[in-house]
Amino acid sequence: MIILGIDPGSTRIGYGVIETAKGLSLIDCGIIGTDLKSPNDQLLENVQRLSSLMKKYRPAIVSIEKIYFSKNVKTGIAVAQTRGALIAEISRYKTPIKELGPSEIKLAVTGYGFADKKAVAKMVKLILKIKDDRLKGYDDLTDALAIAIAGAGKTIEN
Repeated sequence: MIILGIDPGSTRIGYGVIETAKGLSLIDCGIIGTDLKSPNDQLLENVQRLSSLMKKYRPAIVSIEKIYFSKNVKTGIAVAQTRGALIAEISRYKTPIKELGPSEIKLAVTGYGFADKKAVAKMVKLILKIKDDRLKGYDDLTDALAIAIAGAGKTIEN
């Protein structure tokens, strides 16, 4: 089964694609982002790029992170708008969506719901047997893969 994990953000969206056929394995991961200035144009571009991923990988499930409390209201609203647009696009494909909270994701990947980003990144690499540096750079990559892993219903005990 192919699972797409999405870490929605106001300027960058992390995505991770995993396969569950023989354990968990990485298929692809990356960042959806745009240099367009207009928020509406950015939103449209991000939805179009997600649509391309949906067509390319045809995931059985899409896991997306729930919004947690944001101290910056403007950022929180932007993330909520992006997340809503992405969910609407995923729904067009009639693909089941699993919405997961941050502590739920961390618990599934590390065994501890309050793990830090370093612990999540380390466990994602271990679970997916990633030995190279392809996850270097943005936390959005490891976060999206953690979301996909949690969406697979896998924990470190499996």
